[in-house]
Amino acid sequence: MAQYVGVSFRRQGQIYFFLATPFVLSMHDMVLVKTEEGIGFGEIVALRDTLPEGIDPETVKPIYRPATAEDISIDRENRDLAKEARKYCQRSMARMHLDMKLVDVEIYFDKSKMIFYFTAPGRVDFRELVKDLVRNYRTRIELRQIGVRHETQMIGALGNCGQMCCCRRYLRRFEPVTIKMAKDQNLFLNPAKISGVCGRLLCCLAYEKDNYADFQSRSPKLGRRYMTTQGPMKTLRANMFRDSVSVVTEGGEELDFSLADWAAMVLPDQPRMSSHEEAADDVPAELAALMDPELRSQASRQDRRPKPQRKDQRPRPGGDRGPRPERPERSDRSDRADRPDRPERGERPRPRTEAQPSEGAERADRGERRPEQPGQPRERKEGRTRDKRRRSGQRRDNAPKPVEQ
Repeated sequence: MAQYVGVSFRRQGQIYFFLATPFVLSMHDMVLVKTEEGIGFGEIVALRDTLPEGIDPETVKPIYRPATAEDISIDRENRDLAKEARKYCQRSMARMHLDMKLVDVEIYFDKSKMIFYFTAPGRVDFRELVKDLVRNYRTRIELRQIGVRHETQMIGALGNCGQMCCCRRYLRRFEPVTIKMAKDQNLFLNPAKISGVCGRLLCCLAYEKDNYADFQSRSPKLGRRYMTTQGPMKTLRANMFRDSVSVVTEGGEELDFSLADWAAMVLPDQPRMSSHEEAADDVPAELAALMDPELRSQASRQDRRPKPQRKDQRPRPGGDRGPRPERPERSDRSDRADRPDRPERGERPRPRTEAQPSEGAERADRGERRPEQPGQPRERKEGRTRDKRRRSGQRRDNAPKPVEQ
């Protein structure tokens, strides 16, 4: 007797694990379980003594009860209702001219909710369709958009290998598949060869990616020259199944070595004899269309990033950096030179009376020139206009009045 059972609520759907005790259950038995959405009717597709990795035993719920003949008849009615609802929904979409493709209809065991799975090239305004379905079936309606991979999983088809598609047989979660996986496996980048029925990259490209990654980490770079104990050699190709590498000598002789022998032949810390750098991976548009939309958007964001400049394109230190931008000339620079020093903040200027002539005037009458002293304003030359702007910190009212005699 198994302690845990895996239950699937729909064909080729996700498997959920429940506690089997205290019931004695076997494969393909129909059971009722309690979920967050209500009572669920499913089939036992797995029996295990332990839970898979990543599942907390405290979160596993027990089986509600095995299904009876009445429960099986209710499930049959729900299947017939789903077929009728699918036809009705297709007629409604054609009447409203909606660019949608209905894939499948799922109905909960207690008819509390109906889910319509569809595919569409973009966003669709299906609010009127939901209102029509609610008026007809008087229950909760949900329209869920899915991708082409999930569509193939629900419908099923034959793959390029002649067998049922992996997503229909046993795959329950889809892993991201990229063009790099096909390049690492030295496949011809022909869209008809590396794409599946769904129009996306084959899921089986991700099965052996770890093996190819390990092999390429141990194999040398192809097309480069290496200095070995037997002389310089150039690598031609690598064979993963034989775990070997093919090289050509200076005399034009082609030889095969295992990766273990090659690692022992290559001299350590040798300078690179090939100075060219590897070109960036440019994915053509027809191959980029085979990737999932999420991966396609990530690749487009990486392409928008500015690429680093090469050594020959970087500016040399001390080289010609171009003319410097000219600074705009300021018209008030001459006024600033002739403008006297302003008094410091908080210091009042000394008042000058008319009764006492200045020392500079007496020197001017004698033809002498006063020496300039730091901190004193320079004399104004004749012919220059006097700055009539009011100086900061000075007021006319503060000037003392002349003494009346």
